[in-house]
Amino acid sequence: MGNQDNERPAKTANQRGAARLAAVQALYQMDIGGTGVLEVVAEYEAHRLGQELDGDTYLKADASWFRSIVSGVVREQTRLDPLIGSALQDDWALSRLDSTVRAILRAGTFELLDRKDVPVPVIVTEYVEIAHAFFEEDEPKLVNAVLDRIAKQVRGEAKK
Repeated sequence: MGNQDNERPAKTANQRGAARLAAVQALYQMDIGGTGVLEVVAEYEAHRLGQELDGDTYLKADASWFRSIVSGVVREQTRLDPLIGSALQDDWALSRLDSTVRAILRAGTFELLDRKDVPVPVIVTEYVEIAHAFFEEDEPKLVNAVLDRIAKQVRGEAKK
């Protein structure tokens, strides 16, 4: 992402983490460009996951994890959006959020609901890290707070 620490070797993100990041990017692309799920998944699998594109090398990602998040968010969006909306501050509508933040929250919420085998702290931390990759200010805090509220609602009192 950034190159603040050129001394350290590039963080070898786990393949699920790379899949989560790619899923957020794909969901953003679908939101902005109106691209369909099959088209975007095929594009990412053929040209991005573990590939080089425009001089950037994409991390090797767990393709099935990537597919499950993207297709799951699309399939469950009518279930995810009200949950996210209820976890936002009263005066905020989901539609007012930045498209990237919306994609992060949808992917994280999907995993909280669908991937009971993954601990809450892992999901929340991974998506907060993704938010940090795109934003420096309040967005990572928002992602943390919203996913934490949703986790408590759908999985019970899981402490981070």
